[in-house]
Amino acid sequence: MTEIEKQIQLYLVTDEAACLGRDFFWVVEEAVKGGVTMVQLREKNLGTRAFIEKGKRLKALLDHYHVSLIINDRVDVAMAINAAGVHVGQSDMHFKMLKDMLPTDKILGISAEKQSDVVEAEDWKISYLAASPLFATPSKTDTEKPWGMEGLKWVKTNSRHPIVVIGGLNADNTAEAIACGAGGIAVISAICSVPSPFDAAQNLKAIITGQVNSHI
Repeated sequence: MTEIEKQIQLYLVTDEAACLGRDFFWVVEEAVKGGVTMVQLREKNLGTRAFIEKGKRLKALLDHYHVSLIINDRVDVAMAINAAGVHVGQSDMHFKMLKDMLPTDKILGISAEKQSDVVEAEDWKISYLAASPLFATPSKTDTEKPWGMEGLKWVKTNSRHPIVVIGGLNADNTAEAIACGAGGIAVISAICSVPSPFDAAQNLKAIITGQVNSHI
């Protein structure tokens, strides 16, 4: 297993609203203590200065646990705080521009919402491919038709990149997603919105690594 494959196993995508009024940094730290292996800071509504300040604080927290911080979309913010990398969707900056802006040691993840996205990415030097969404979810409403498990199998067969799945993942379907080809799962509400982010992360990590097949 490569280093990036280890890092994408349990991938937390942050959402302050999903934390249900609880301290954002507490939720993330509990999740990391429970087994989260990578964290993406996703802020669509923050101004640049506020995004950078939040990113700096989060990076300091994650550095303590040796967990990588990925910034969603904003290459400038990622560079300003020396984040581990960037994740972009299909409507964000194109790979051809990104590859010239990011240092070669940075992690670069790209979302794939349809088969043509997967095929196009085969020629790109990226760190991982995110099949999005696996299932329909309120967290992501601006995406293509969900891949489903059969679609995930197609992605696995047709992509050379490590694969993360996002969208509707939880303790009930994670084991099947891994069996169908996912190298890791990315979650929001399955960790951020539950009573114990620590317990949720610990249980999901155990399912991913094959130590348990049931949910809490």
